[in-house]
Amino acid sequence: METLHLLADGFAVALTPTNLMLALLGCFLGTLIGSLPGLGPVNGVAILIPVAFSLDLDPTSALIMLTCIYYGCMYGGRISSILLNIPGDEPAIMTTLDGYPMAKAGKASEALAISAVASFIGATFATIGLTLFAPMLASVAIHFGPSDYFALYVMAFATIGGITGVNPFKTLIAAFLGLMIAAVGLDPGTGVARFTFDSFHLYDGFDPIVAIVGLFAISEVLMYLERMDQLQGKMVPLGRAIPKLKDILSGGWAYMRGSVIGFVSGVLPGAGASLGAFLSYIAEQRWSDKNGSFGKGDPKGVAAPEAGNNSASGGALIPMLTLGVPGSGTTAVMLALLLSLNIQPGPLLFERQPDIVWGLIAALYIANFVLLLLNIPLISLFTRMLSMPQWLLMPFVVMVSFMGVYSISHSTFDLLVMVGFGIFGYILRKIGVSLVPIILGLLLGAEMENNLRRALSISDGDFLILFQSPIALALYAFTAVMLGLSFYLAFRKNQRGGEARQDE
Repeated sequence: METLHLLADGFAVALTPTNLMLALLGCFLGTLIGSLPGLGPVNGVAILIPVAFSLDLDPTSALIMLTCIYYGCMYGGRISSILLNIPGDEPAIMTTLDGYPMAKAGKASEALAISAVASFIGATFATIGLTLFAPMLASVAIHFGPSDYFALYVMAFATIGGITGVNPFKTLIAAFLGLMIAAVGLDPGTGVARFTFDSFHLYDGFDPIVAIVGLFAISEVLMYLERMDQLQGKMVPLGRAIPKLKDILSGGWAYMRGSVIGFVSGVLPGAGASLGAFLSYIAEQRWSDKNGSFGKGDPKGVAAPEAGNNSASGGALIPMLTLGVPGSGTTAVMLALLLSLNIQPGPLLFERQPDIVWGLIAALYIANFVLLLLNIPLISLFTRMLSMPQWLLMPFVVMVSFMGVYSISHSTFDLLVMVGFGIFGYILRKIGVSLVPIILGLLLGAEMENNLRRALSISDGDFLILFQSPIALALYAFTAVMLGLSFYLAFRKNQRGGEARQDE
């Protein structure tokens, strides 16, 4: 009953005219950005964070707007995947496997409708899970000590480095790079300048917002410019404008199975929507593919990954809000927003600032219905955005990035830092290094260091305190299992690749 009462208070916050308008705007912009190939939720939120600052919104309103953009991007990512066979973001890769064959068969509108319903079911399931389980996890997390939080941060880096990366070695190296970048600035214990090269601009370290916009938005522009000739494609005809109800229901139980698998994947720190979409598709293929129709235009092959990635997106909010550990790349960006607004995510957030948490949860319920009603009638509008010429799209992204970052600090040095991070991100992406672990290291490095210092202060410098708590030991055990599994899978993949080359 207490949860329902708090949720009712949250709806009172979310339904204020300002927050409702921002939720609607966020849903529209998110779907728009998500429909553009390659931008995705991380870049969408990163690009529009400066807009939230420039509007001078209160923390609750800013968080509602950007979370609705997050949900909208997850909805919109399916559009280019189905129509052009170009994933709007990483999780949408699984949607291309059956969505594009459906479109080529003249069933584009059916595929788009199924994906919209799957997104709605998955996101709603995750929001219900967020309502029920986030307060419970917060009540448990309040018992975490410094050594437990240090173990939690270790697990976050290990899981995101081991699960989501193609090469676990590269992604673990990226996590260490992020920690190194986080060490720039004044030492919190002694006040000694670290890695500043006598530049006063670096005494406060790198602004996470500037780094995120550079790493994701600017590097994305550079990647686009490199492959823009390859992205020119013809639109696939939509076919029937309004799909039949039986076509929408052809997803069957794949909607629910994908939602459950995606939610569990999203709650794992660092796993995110990519893992949720992948596991949902694989599980549904093993469950339902009796006649080899998957990969050839099976509606369940669209329903399962779309439900999975949207459910994972909502599940990823749970560790971010309750533990201060982002569950995905996009929630890592949103964590930067919270920290910039002097909001510390964690178990005490539910007690000290319940209006922010429950206003956000209520806004997600509203956003899900808005997105469903928005996506189905406006499919043709969003598909027209895909025909926007590259020479118009890329300057627009650069303009928004530069204006947004400058509006935060009015510092030309930050613009140079943004460009520098953009070039750095472009180089990393070219050599196959994930950017998400770097962002995690930059965002969590300071808190990880502070908790390590607190734990060592309590024990007078005895490192054994890090391994004395049952919670910490359980987290280390889980980390070891995840790392072992990821390296084993990488070894098997390389072994199979070597055998295939020998056969050739």
